Amino acid sequence: MKQLPVILIVEDNPGDVRLILEALNTSSLNPTLHVARDGVEAARLLETGKRDPSNGLPHLIVLDLNLPKKSGFEVLEYVKRDERLKRIPVIVLSSSQNPDDIAKAYDLHANCYLTKPANFDAFIDVVKALEYFLVEMAHLPSTYTSRLPS
Repeated sequence: MKQLPVILIVEDNPGDVRLILEALNTSSLNPTLHVARDGVEAARLLETGKRDPSNGLPHLIVLDLNLPKKSGFEVLEYVKRDERLKRIPVIVLSSSQNPDDIAKAYDLHANCYLTKPANFDAFIDVVKALEYFLVEMAHLPSTYTSRLPS
């Protein structure tokens, strides 16, 4: 896989969204980024992508756990139980270091659990590691088109 064209970021904290976007913009991925500010919006975007093949689905979901309306755990469960969505890698990016949260995320089939870095430089390090893994090492399903509805 040479590039990761579509990433859905599910995060309600504007400061964290800005840090994630800035960190991703320093990478060579050049992704198309979409942001859902709560779990309901994330589910709506994914449902729209499933119904309309011209819109497609993301290649990666970066998911916070503490979301309004529908928790990150509920979004994760929704994604991993759906036949059309379950192969999309989901990286949980949470401020929680609670072992119960980590275990629950993996029980719901999260592909990775990362604790939110404390500063921008650490965010860049996480994104670069993610980029290396996804671009250089991982083989992902190529069953998704490259657009997600706005």
